[in-house]
Amino acid sequence: MHITGIYVALATLLVIALSLGVSLRRRQVKVGLGSGGDTTLLQRIRAHANALEYLPLSLLLLLCLELGQAPGAWLHACGSTLIVARILHAVGLFHSAGTSFGRLFGTLLTWGVMLAMAALLLWRALVPAG
Repeated sequence: MHITGIYVALATLLVIALSLGVSLRRRQVKVGLGSGGDTTLLQRIRAHANALEYLPLSLLLLLCLELGQAPGAWLHACGSTLIVARILHAVGLFHSAGTSFGRLFGTLLTWGVMLAMAALLLWRALVPAG
């Protein structure tokens, strides 16, 4: 659980940073609930929410792999890819309401690492070792 813990901590820092971005913008535009029609606030709300939509399941996949004794290098590759992907997505969404490099590649990397982790979990569960 030591490896997953690293990525849970990094994900927590990312979520706090995204939450802070929402809170600061809310104070600037004096909106307590919703977006008040402010596009920048809506982008920040969605960046924060999107991270919270993908990170829990992704980190659970990582934890299951670690508890199943997947190789440490593989766990670090998945964890670091996940964090980079979520940062890319958040930065892309913060700077553009439309399609952007960060949103596109952040999404593709997130989906890719989630699919890879799910596939490995299924493989390890269904295919006998040795």
